[in-house]
Amino acid sequence: MPNFVLPDGAFEEAARRFPTPFHLYDEQGIRSNARALNAAFSWCEDFEEYFAVKALPNPAILRILKEEKCGVDCSSETELMLAKACGFSGRDVMFSANAMPDDEFRMARELGAYVNLDDISHIDILRAHGGIPETVCCRYNPGGDFKIGTFVMGNPGEAKYGFTYPQLQEGLAQLRELGAKRFGLHAFLSSNTIDNDYYPTLARILFETGKVLAEETGLALAFINLSGGVGIPYRPEDNKPDIAAIGAAVRRVYEEVFPQGGVAIKTELGRWMTGPNGWLVTHATHHKDTYKHYIGLDACAANLMRPAMYGAYHHITVCGKREAPCDHVYDVTGCLCENNDKFAIDRPLPEINEGDLVVIHDTGAHGYAMGYNYNGRLRSAEVLLTAAGDYRLIRRAETPRDYFATLDIDESAEALGLR
Repeated sequence: MPNFVLPDGAFEEAARRFPTPFHLYDEQGIRSNARALNAAFSWCEDFEEYFAVKALPNPAILRILKEEKCGVDCSSETELMLAKACGFSGRDVMFSANAMPDDEFRMARELGAYVNLDDISHIDILRAHGGIPETVCCRYNPGGDFKIGTFVMGNPGEAKYGFTYPQLQEGLAQLRELGAKRFGLHAFLSSNTIDNDYYPTLARILFETGKVLAEETGLALAFINLSGGVGIPYRPEDNKPDIAAIGAAVRRVYEEVFPQGGVAIKTELGRWMTGPNGWLVTHATHHKDTYKHYIGLDACAANLMRPAMYGAYHHITVCGKREAPCDHVYDVTGCLCENNDKFAIDRPLPEINEGDLVVIHDTGAHGYAMGYNYNGRLRSAEVLLTAAGDYRLIRRAETPRDYFATLDIDESAEALGLR
């Protein structure tokens, strides 16, 4: 079923208080997911979720997750700055390197973060920019196809991330010589999987690989980072991953490979944590009939890039028309001068009239975060539906002044009326 955890009245009330378009987030839903994840892995003595900041980089959301005993996964200087501002430090921060500027390694070390190296060349960079810590993590890319049973879930060999196994052997030996005593092992082999077997299958690969590497290198295996990859049911026919069953299945593999325990588990879920608890709320502003039937919205791909970028599906409903027959077929579009600025193509929907309140579901991860300013379009506001049932503006909408703020030519500012 579509994500109907909020009634239409919640969107209608939010739209009465704030001009559309805006992203609306459900605090209680986010807290519930964090608690479910922590419960699913409570059997592991040292488990921690590192929320992927890139999914929803808003301080209000990060502080909610901090209260729920989550850490953060950062991949840039500004994400590290955001984490620090929200009170995260030390082992509650995972810094995932990926062709970063060298100084970002130093900043991560100053914050006391775990550093997750993406390439063997990062060892020398880290040594020169912050130093080698006693515990360091490495990202593993096993290459080839990643399968669950006979079904191919991904092709790690085509991904830009991670060490090969021989590079792990060499790299860990170097790290030991440079003073490291413990290591973590990380891998991300498939994105947005709704198969409950993904984490257990990945866990076996990492558990067994980490155990062998520890024996070969003499470094202690401190933790396994299962990263992200657990997805959400974007389509009504999709199954929702059962995080309790996933946690139990990982436990069975863990107890088989590590009967004595002693190895911590980390996750870096972003989409699963917040994705289903966000909606893009927008009004229908235009109805066009040519070779097809179009509904134009006051939102565009600048507010939600995923459908335009790679044809991602997001469910769409119309407030007050949940029970109405979906007997019209529309392309649902934005206002950018790009033909891919479409939220849906040939989508069966109820009849939509100008002024109808339209809700695009599951935008709580990689929604606002992927926004941009093409065509001079401005990023929208973000609104939190609090656990107490109130509405709180947690990011105002951009204005033209924000858009032009980086212009440093005085006459440009004057001509634009900004002085």
